Amino acid sequence: MGFQVITLTDAAAGRVREIIAASGPDAKGIRVSIKKGGCAGMEYEVGLVSEPNPRDDLTERDGACVWVDPAASLYLLGTEMDFEVTKLKTGFVFNNPNQTSACGCGESVELKAADLAELAKAREAAH
Repeated sequence: MGFQVITLTDAAAGRVREIIAASGPDAKGIRVSIKKGGCAGMEYEVGLVSEPNPRDDLTERDGACVWVDPAASLYLLGTEMDFEVTKLKTGFVFNNPNQTSACGCGESVELKAADLAELAKAREAAH
């Protein structure tokens, strides 16, 4: 059995469903990827999906579909995607165990690839 790359909180799933509903009949979900940029080196990127890429990893929760770019999978493995509304910011939040640092403004992060051997050991120990 493989690892699920990303999980969604109830709040994230609800927001994804809202985005799909507001985006018209072609909207199927959202896609999460990472790109180089920002002070810390990488940024999370979220976009609308109308035509899913069959190579992407799909996570579904209560009708909310999130696809993950395969190039980002090792950097996002074990990530919990949440949605927060605060006084200063509203948006998706990524609780990523592979994040080693973030810039002061919170727009970019430094990520390391997940250690699959360590994840397998942790999974074995839990069972």
